[in-house]
Amino acid sequence: MSGPAEYDEIGRTYTVTRREDPRIAAAIWAALGHAGSVLNVGAGAGAYEPHDRDVLALDPSEVMIAQRPEGAAPVMRGRAEALPFREGSFDAVMAILSDHHWEDRAAGFAEMRRVARHRVVVLNIDPADFGRFWFAAEYLPSSMELVPPRYRQPGTWERELRWLLGGELRIEPVPIPHDCADGFFGAYWRRPEMLLDERVRNGISVFSHCEAADVAEAVERLRADLGSGAWHERHGDLLALDELDLGYKLVIAEFG
Repeated sequence: MSGPAEYDEIGRTYTVTRREDPRIAAAIWAALGHAGSVLNVGAGAGAYEPHDRDVLALDPSEVMIAQRPEGAAPVMRGRAEALPFREGSFDAVMAILSDHHWEDRAAGFAEMRRVARHRVVVLNIDPADFGRFWFAAEYLPSSMELVPPRYRQPGTWERELRWLLGGELRIEPVPIPHDCADGFFGAYWRRPEMLLDERVRNGISVFSHCEAADVAEAVERLRADLGSGAWHERHGDLLALDELDLGYKLVIAEFG
């Protein structure tokens, strides 16, 4: 888990590698339906905020807020677990690649439901699927320990969402394109050499949570495997794929 203090530290160069991927953005905006007013929880630098809606952004980190571009939606500081709004204040509430940073996921989901009139939209990886990405499973196994124990059981995240959000809930897989513009952890499944770049790793919170020695060892092992051809022997089939399902899900809860 992480919070504003972490992103005040590691978020200083966030926008170097983290930006909106248009294909993922299209899926999110479609999921928002006809919502005219939207709250973006854990908004960070403003990626994936629709430009044709009345959007309010909320984030706990001043460093992340400072990186929002000119013309971005208005923003205020705040935490998902205690949204400073009355019940039903927004048509829709969204959280994009954000809920794994909250101190209390259940409280954050419950708060999103409380302030949403018509729908909640969440995009993230199902924590039980974290090990689908070869880098986590093969090179940085200590990263698997970042998943809270209760979420390691398949179905736990989905059951929690259904219980806390209620309504008519749909969960749709979001395959990650091979050239994903947004440099989150799973984005480099077909571009292993990118993970050797410290600037890329600096935009991914997983690396800040693992021991520096573990990360250094993982990077050197990957460098050696790319040089020897060992990575290609194990994963060369990935190079023929345009997209890959790594467990990222788009969750849409509709009410009334």
